Amino acid sequence: MMNEDTAILDEVLLSMVEGIGARTYRQLIGRFGSASAVLNVSRNDLAGFDFLQPQAAEQLLSARKNIDPVLVIEFCRRNHIDIIPLSDERYPAPLRTISDPPPILYVRGTLLPADRFSIAVIGTRRSTRYGLRQSERLTAALVQNGFTIISGLAQGIDGAAHRTAVNAGGRTIAVLGSGLHRIYPPEHIPLAEEIVQHGGCLISEYPPLHPTAKWTFPQRNRIVSGLSLGVLIIEAPLKSGAMISARLAGEQGRDVFAVPGLITSPFSQGCHQLIRDGAYLTESADDILNVLGPMRQSVLLPGFQKPVRHPNEVSLNEVEQIVLRQFGAAAKTLEAVIASSGLEPHQVLAAVGVLEKKCILRQLSPAEFIRM
Repeated sequence: MMNEDTAILDEVLLSMVEGIGARTYRQLIGRFGSASAVLNVSRNDLAGFDFLQPQAAEQLLSARKNIDPVLVIEFCRRNHIDIIPLSDERYPAPLRTISDPPPILYVRGTLLPADRFSIAVIGTRRSTRYGLRQSERLTAALVQNGFTIISGLAQGIDGAAHRTAVNAGGRTIAVLGSGLHRIYPPEHIPLAEEIVQHGGCLISEYPPLHPTAKWTFPQRNRIVSGLSLGVLIIEAPLKSGAMISARLAGEQGRDVFAVPGLITSPFSQGCHQLIRDGAYLTESADDILNVLGPMRQSVLLPGFQKPVRHPNEVSLNEVEQIVLRQFGAAAKTLEAVIASSGLEPHQVLAAVGVLEKKCILRQLSPAEFIRM
C-alpha cells in the first residue's frame, strides 16, 4: 500500500522530468492513473504515444535513477514551502480547470478559499507615472471590494499592484517565473517577504532553486490568469507579456479589462488594441464589478455571514444586504420582500433600486424581481 509521502515524491519526481510539461503530465496521468504508475512504465507501455517526444520518453524511463525528489521535499520543509500537487484537494479549483494546470504548486504562505475572489492586475515593466497611478488607484479600490490581487512580482505595474494591496490592508498573491528561493527581480525580495508577512503568498510551479529563463515568464502568465476571475491590463506595448496574459485569459474564459491611456504612448497601444478586440474599457472598479456578474460558485469572504455570489455584494450597506437575503432562487414581489424583511417600504424600494443597478437583481415585472 503506497503511503502519502511516496505519492508526493513521485508527483514531484514526474514534474521534474525534462520534456514532461504540464499538458504531457496530465495526458500521462490520464492514461496510467497516477504519477507512480507513470514512473513504473516500460518502453513498450509508451509505444504509440505521439504526444511524448523520444527524448522525453528516455528521460522518463531513467527518471528514478537520475532525479532525487527527496532533496526538493526536504528543502521545502526546511524553508516552510508547501507542496500542493494537482491531485491535492487544496489545489485552487479555478486553476485546475485550465488546459495545462501546473502539476505541482510550490507555495510560501497560505492559499485560502476566498482567493477564488481574485483579480489579476498586470502591465508593463517600463511603466509611466500615469500607469503607476492607475495601478495604485484601481488596486486600492479592488482591495476595498474584497478582492485578492494577483500579479507576477515584476517591476512596474505588477510591483505597484502588490505594494498597494499590502499598504491597503488587502491580500495579494505573487506568481513567480522562477523558484521561490530565486526571487526575480532580486530588488523585489523585500516586497516578496512583505507579501508573506501580511498574509499573502508566493506561488511557483518550479522547484525552489529553479532559475529564471526566457520561457518561464510566459508559462507563469497562464497561472496568473488561471487563478483569477478576470485580468486587468494597465499599460502594455503591443508586444509584451501582458498581451500574452490577455490572450491566455481569453482562452481560459476569463474576462479581460483594459485601461485606456494616451493615444501617443506606446505603452498604451496594447490596451487600446485589446479594447478594439472586445476587452472591457476600464475607468473604475465599478466597470469590473458590473461585468463579472454572478459567479459560478459563491465564496465566503472574511467578515461576511453568507457566501458572496456577485462581486457587487461586497459594497452593499446593511439595509441592502437585508433586502438581498430575502431573495432565493425564485422571483419575489416587492410586497413580499417588505413583509419578510421588516423594513419600511421606502427602504426596500431604495435598496431594490441599488441592487438592480448593480446587476444583482433583475426586474421581471413592475413589482417582481429575481436574483441574477
